[in-house]
Amino acid sequence: MGRKRRTDLPGSGESSESQEAGGGRGGAQRPPAQQQPQPQQPQQQQQGGYQGGGRGWAPQRGGYGGRGGGGGRGVQQQYYGGTPEHQQGRGGQQYQRGGPPRRGGYGGGRGAPSAGGPSRPPAPELHQATQSPYQAATTQPSSYGRQVETLGGASSSSQAPEPTELEVSEQIQQLSIQSEVAPSQEMQPASSKSVRFPLRPGKGSYGTRCIVKANHFFAELPDKDLHQYDVSITPEVTSRGVNRAVMEQLVKLYRESHLGKRLPAYDGRKSLYTAGPLPFASKEFKITLIDEEDGPGSARREREFKVVIKFAARADLHHLGMFLQGRQADAPQEALQVLDIVLRELPTTRYCPVGRSFYSPDLGRRQPLGEGLESWRGFYQSIRPTQMGLSLNIGEQLLNGDVSARPLSDADRVKIKKALRGVKVEVTHRGNMRRKYRISGLTSQATRELTFPVDERGTMKSVVEYFQETYGFVIQHTQWPCLQVGNTQRPNYLPMEVCKIVEGQRYSKRLNERQITALLKVTCQRPQEREYDILQTVHHNAYAEDPYAKEFGIKISEKLAQVEARVLPAPWLKYHDSGREKDCLPQVGQWNMMNKRMVNGGTVNSWICINFARNVQDSVARSFCHELAQMCITSGMAFNPEPVLPVLSGRPDQVERVLKARFHDVMTKLQPHKKELDLLIVILPDNNGSLYGDLKRICETDLGIVSQCCLQKHVYRMSKQYLANVALKINVKVGGRNTVLVDALSRRIPLVSDRPTIIFGADVTHPHPGEDSSPSIAAVVASQDWPEVTKYAGLVCAQAHRQELIQDLYKTWQDPVRGTMHGGMIKELLISFRRATGQKPQRIIFYRDGVSEGQFYQVLLYELDAIRKACASLEPNYQPTVTFVVVQKRHHTRLFANNHHDRHAVDRSGNILPGTVVDSKICHPTEFDFYLCSHAGIQGTSRPAHYHVLWDENKFTADALQSLTNNLCYTYARCTRSVSIVPPAYYAHLAAFRARFYMEPETSDSGSMTSSAAAGRGAGAGARSTRVPGANAAVRPLPQLRENVKRVCVINEELIPNMRAAAG
Repeated sequence: MGRKRRTDLPGSGESSESQEAGGGRGGAQRPPAQQQPQPQQPQQQQQGGYQGGGRGWAPQRGGYGGRGGGGGRGVQQQYYGGTPEHQQGRGGQQYQRGGPPRRGGYGGGRGAPSAGGPSRPPAPELHQATQSPYQAATTQPSSYGRQVETLGGASSSSQAPEPTELEVSEQIQQLSIQSEVAPSQEMQPASSKSVRFPLRPGKGSYGTRCIVKANHFFAELPDKDLHQYDVSITPEVTSRGVNRAVMEQLVKLYRESHLGKRLPAYDGRKSLYTAGPLPFASKEFKITLIDEEDGPGSARREREFKVVIKFAARADLHHLGMFLQGRQADAPQEALQVLDIVLRELPTTRYCPVGRSFYSPDLGRRQPLGEGLESWRGFYQSIRPTQMGLSLNIGEQLLNGDVSARPLSDADRVKIKKALRGVKVEVTHRGNMRRKYRISGLTSQATRELTFPVDERGTMKSVVEYFQETYGFVIQHTQWPCLQVGNTQRPNYLPMEVCKIVEGQRYSKRLNERQITALLKVTCQRPQEREYDILQTVHHNAYAEDPYAKEFGIKISEKLAQVEARVLPAPWLKYHDSGREKDCLPQVGQWNMMNKRMVNGGTVNSWICINFARNVQDSVARSFCHELAQMCITSGMAFNPEPVLPVLSGRPDQVERVLKARFHDVMTKLQPHKKELDLLIVILPDNNGSLYGDLKRICETDLGIVSQCCLQKHVYRMSKQYLANVALKINVKVGGRNTVLVDALSRRIPLVSDRPTIIFGADVTHPHPGEDSSPSIAAVVASQDWPEVTKYAGLVCAQAHRQELIQDLYKTWQDPVRGTMHGGMIKELLISFRRATGQKPQRIIFYRDGVSEGQFYQVLLYELDAIRKACASLEPNYQPTVTFVVVQKRHHTRLFANNHHDRHAVDRSGNILPGTVVDSKICHPTEFDFYLCSHAGIQGTSRPAHYHVLWDENKFTADALQSLTNNLCYTYARCTRSVSIVPPAYYAHLAAFRARFYMEPETSDSGSMTSSAAAGRGAGAGARSTRVPGANAAVRPLPQLRENVKRVCVINEELIPNMRAAAG
């Protein structure tokens, strides 16, 4: 092996802010109201004034570029980009209800921050936050070390007079999210422990009752005393594998003697658990471990470790039992952790552990994915507290693994370097000595060109000569680069042909398009097959024979949990009165556009088509465009049937040149008539690599073109269903609206229709594994019409790598003229809502996607605080009531029909019916959460969305929130199906993914990867760049979108496979 020097060997959216067209309500005969739980009648609204004073509802210059709103009342909005400037206006001006804001009526000027009004009474132990719907909170988590902000006590003009300045100053409190209690109760310190998530307000009763099965297995709580011991291993190693090997050897040697015949469970780090006490409080052991890196027959290296085991604590299972019975608020995490470690002990030795999952080639047939990768079957396992007691959640998993080296071209070198970095290899040129190394890089030179110093005098020798003289090994492929292993500063060189990939390694980097397709085929299992595989996994694991489970007295049921569920009815949808069908009731989560016209049809006067698919002839492209135009007209749009210029064919590798040249030609023809290009139709090859991402980046950030992409396979088929779906997408992109809930028009949606309500969706997407410098992208969208709640505007921003908290929700920065300025995504979207509807929101419903359970407290404290401050920065005493709901899709719970052969209990794919909701048995013992399968399955097993309410000042009932969430899933703008997660969260997810196209144009496979990663998550929110003064300079900002792209509120999903209802 060649070295530079002797070293020690290493150890083990398309943005869319649509303008609403008029009409669509007509005088249609609407169906009678559905029996919604406890509907509330609309109330008369009091408008209240808007205060100036340096905050106000005027958009801050330099905050966010783009246009706001989508004109719920047909009001066109404008945001101003550039540096912050002084905006003047008369604060405190009042407006008539429902009308657009008057010019100059938004407060500007410097002014001093207003003192806050009455704060919420301190009671952090309670889950509700407000005494009246308009009372304010002074909410500031002290853990963030930020200046305490005084938030006014928000009272509507009809509720109570504003407090005096003295009263306000006496009621300023440090922020800890507070609730109503007796005034005498002492205020608790601000911390995550002082926050109580809302208790379940009772179980829902709305809908048709049924029984479903869940992949949860009842776990019987042990009655033994659990003891925890601290473990110290010296010399300290970072590898859990080495730690486990040390402890395994210790138990093998001393279990019968020193350990009192106990079989301990070890977490691989610092903690050891036993069912009962050990015979000592503290003891030291010496363990000799044989290095397994070398193969049989070689001189093995021995390593000696000192192990100290010391008593730490007892894990009290009494509190866990109290929690499961709902008699204790906090889950005793220590006890749950012990039980989880016990049940993971045996699988860790049997299988290949990755996170909470275990994989083995013995659990199912290996599936090759191509280019050296194969998939292994495995299972996920986690102990969870539920209403039925402890539950073991087991789900099927797949792992990508076993990478192999292959011949490289110069063009592949960078990709392969990324793919192989961190992969473990073993050498084959030293006979039985199979030393293992981890790849740190790849040489830029071929093996035949590499030399290294062999002595202190600097004598150089080539790698080829070294291997021949030292090992008698003749390198055959001297044109290949060498692998670099060991220290990156002083690497060792290994020719590729002497290296073999160690089997069973997880491959976590990007897959290419072919590998993704192969993996989807493997993972796509019908519900009945998946249920069978899960039961087989439980049988294979044989928990009844698990020595660790026996030792600790844990018993696991072998039957799937049977759970009571309800199927919520689909909502009635409203279409335009000029169509033959004015209303529609979806059947099994889907409907079609036959005999229907869009409720608000958009207008396309000027359009062109560019064909990048070489196999599509111009005549076919012309015919397709003609059919698409006719479908748009039939569906209710005003669509010019003739393009401005004939169809142009272009080369995919010259996408930028073709786009810019054609744009120049069309604008030369349109500008004399003062017209804009409304739409670009693009035909793409089926396997287009980075073409899609490059095209969107150029169109949206450079040329300012709204585009619609179509794959060549659909162009040839030209099916009516496909054309109708594309027409829906085009309509939203050009400012139209496809449908709206009948109950929304009739104002029959509880806790939404009675007062102006804005619904937010938020998500953060992170770079793919292996990209350790790319920023995370945060997206926030918000409804821009009320009471319809169907149109959304959105904002995106880049933030620090892997940062989950949305940093730009609320921002302050210093302006040299006006002093401290307030802005952020929440403020901009609230202003946009006000401009669109003429009213300020009195309720906020915030759906937050992408948050794991371990982040609940952190995200709630930070982001609810940001919402509070954003509202207070608009107007003193403005604090709308907030409901904060986390949406989770990356969980492992699956629901199955109780009888797969009952046609009335399943859809065509064999999945449970859309609208199935579960809020009992497998849900949290005390908190407000539920599982909702709102979509019909297409292929595979449907994954229900999990909704967990972290804050609820609007006091939703279970029925009200479940029905609202389910009904919203039918309003996704651009398909005639209900979708799997609530549309605001769906739109935010795609907005964030779309923005990554702008950040990573140089990545050759980013287009296909981003689309595939977003499969199952539709699109539709506005993606606009965010550049707030004072933002972290280390994060590369997103490029600005062009103005005419900002007017619409869409994220393209043309290339996303129709996998909305498919699950892994």
